[in-house]
Amino acid sequence: MTERQSSAITIALVGNPNTGKSTFFSALCGVPARIGNYPGVTVEKKLGTYRDAKGQVTVVDLPGTYSLTARTLDEKVSVDVLQGKVPEVPSIDVVVAIVDATNIERNLYLFTQLRQVGIPVLLVLNMWDRAQATIRLNLAELEQRLAVPIVTVSASRGEGIQEAKAAIRRAHQRAATELPTIFPKEFEEETSQLQNWLEGQGQRLPRFLVQRLLLDVGGAHSSELSQVPKLSELGQRLARSRQKLQEHGQKVPAIETKVRYGWIRNQLEGIYQRLEQGRDTLSDRIDRWLTHRVWGLVFFALMMFAIYQAITHGADLVAGQIDESLIPFFVTQVESVLEPGMLRSLITDGVIAGVGSVIVFLPIILLLFFFIAILEDCGYMARAAFVMDKVMSYLGLSGKSFLPLMSSFACAVPGIMATRVIESWRDRMVTILIAPLMSCSARLPVYMLMITAFVPSTTGLGGWIGLQGVVLFLMSSLGLIVAIPVAWLLKRFWFQGEPSAFVMELPSYKLPSLRVVFFRVWERAQAFIGRAGSLIFCTAVLVWAAGYFPGDHTRQHELTGQIEAWQGDQADPQLQELEQERRQLSGRLIESSLLGRVGKAIEPAVKPLGWDWRIGVGVLASFPAREVIIATLGTIYSLGGEVGEDDPGLQAALHASRWPDGRPVFNLPVALSIMVFFALCAQCAATLMVIRRETNSWRWPVFTFGYMTLLAYLAALATYQVGSLF
Repeated sequence: MTERQSSAITIALVGNPNTGKSTFFSALCGVPARIGNYPGVTVEKKLGTYRDAKGQVTVVDLPGTYSLTARTLDEKVSVDVLQGKVPEVPSIDVVVAIVDATNIERNLYLFTQLRQVGIPVLLVLNMWDRAQATIRLNLAELEQRLAVPIVTVSASRGEGIQEAKAAIRRAHQRAATELPTIFPKEFEEETSQLQNWLEGQGQRLPRFLVQRLLLDVGGAHSSELSQVPKLSELGQRLARSRQKLQEHGQKVPAIETKVRYGWIRNQLEGIYQRLEQGRDTLSDRIDRWLTHRVWGLVFFALMMFAIYQAITHGADLVAGQIDESLIPFFVTQVESVLEPGMLRSLITDGVIAGVGSVIVFLPIILLLFFFIAILEDCGYMARAAFVMDKVMSYLGLSGKSFLPLMSSFACAVPGIMATRVIESWRDRMVTILIAPLMSCSARLPVYMLMITAFVPSTTGLGGWIGLQGVVLFLMSSLGLIVAIPVAWLLKRFWFQGEPSAFVMELPSYKLPSLRVVFFRVWERAQAFIGRAGSLIFCTAVLVWAAGYFPGDHTRQHELTGQIEAWQGDQADPQLQELEQERRQLSGRLIESSLLGRVGKAIEPAVKPLGWDWRIGVGVLASFPAREVIIATLGTIYSLGGEVGEDDPGLQAALHASRWPDGRPVFNLPVALSIMVFFALCAQCAATLMVIRRETNSWRWPVFTFGYMTLLAYLAALATYQVGSLF
């Protein structure tokens, strides 16, 4: 062994899903962690640090994976990090392989790949407290056979963490051992020939990567190398090598599974014993009900209903306090120290409104990820994905897509963030792109205004079924119905490929760790505020500027000052005249603003939908948040921006609105057209910014906005034109 001295080192945590890797990361580093995305891909990058007696240790938490087979560019990131090919991540000094000690035989598959990377490896047997009741293992003998240091921990309890930190330093002092090969002679010979050919073409690759080229059929590494001009024949060369191996009875990729599991069984022979073989565990007995094809779905539906209700009511309660108490409090404080003018308008209507539009999402995000963290940590999330997999397969997706889509009915922002549980890049992208179609709660004020004002309150079946309720149900369901063909088209034309195999280990049930739940919720809130929140805030300020400039607001500010300084009776007609003049002036100013001018410019485009320029301005102004259209219409119709969807004055103003020729602007077809448009459009800056944050590219939010706007326009056009016939 050669000594390797360094005070600061970088380690990578690698492990299967459900092995407690993230729990171990949190136990090592605590909070905060640096969360972002690797360049150009949707894979989340999480880095943390801690200090020990010798210096700082940087911890890179790589995505959970069952193997180092890089079938997509996203999965390739893990291998690139281990190879030191990602500039943003320091070179890895130690690989820490996290293994679920209760499923050690299956989990060691990934370890057999990691030991060939050429970096010192530390094997961490997690959940050791539970494993001791189910297995017997000679640790000293296993450590000698595997030729790597081993440490046992129970990360959820914080047990063994200090021992793990000491073992990481010891592993760093050992050189990576040159281990004997586990593959047959013919495979090694073919690997050597391929390596020599690559070197002849100017490509020097580690032997581990050359093996991966042979084993990973359709892998990302071979696809990337095939783009190199000198390696255009790589695909043909790999096909010939695989054919030769098949002639020797070594069919790729089946040989890898056979060889690795055979080697694992040999290493465990005589030193490993499972005590519960042939006897049902408590998890097995629970799973008979929770994974049953009927009762499993019933339980899942009831659980999701309870979670959805808790998120909706809990988040609405807190968000209502933010909207009704916190934001008005800060606005009042600003108004008390600043005279009416552009600066005050910027701070109150731009900055505070922008910050409020970010904070108002936090209750939903915190509640959603609180429940997700509990479901993951107790072991039920894997069962939920298993139960829903068959249902979601009709959309070409896996069961893991259901929870993000369900969450999007409350709000698409946390729903899109929840897609991180989906390992398949194709499935995750399709889920992200259809999640905004789910009818979130922000659309409800638009529905309620139009339904209350223009849908007749007709009832049937003795008053049990009302037409207004039916329309509300149809509008709330429209996005989900449309998402089915959209998902099929996306999978058919943009995200082609074989359906991803649904591989999910079912961990044993356990009580969730409050520490783990807290860390996961904290990380999600931190990621949202730090990345998406800043973009949402900027968008809100830009929309304020478009609605403020270039008009002359001098008289408006004078009126505001007079109204605020009024000391007389609040019912005084003179005060009412001042407020009426201010409301009318506000309507004229927004009409002459950049926002109003754009609204008039697009009127020819929206007129076939039955809309005039005022509806167009309302749609444009609602980009920071869909419900803003209510306040915008209130301002345009000289009622003030404080009106709600149930305001009788606003409903009366909509009924009285006329085209220049005297025809009413609003009627039932127009109301339906507006609702259909809002049901399908992407009028939500927060959603688009979160898509940007999750995909690490502007391409996908632009694509989402484009396809949803076109879809919404065509559907609204058909709705109005057909509705007008009747």
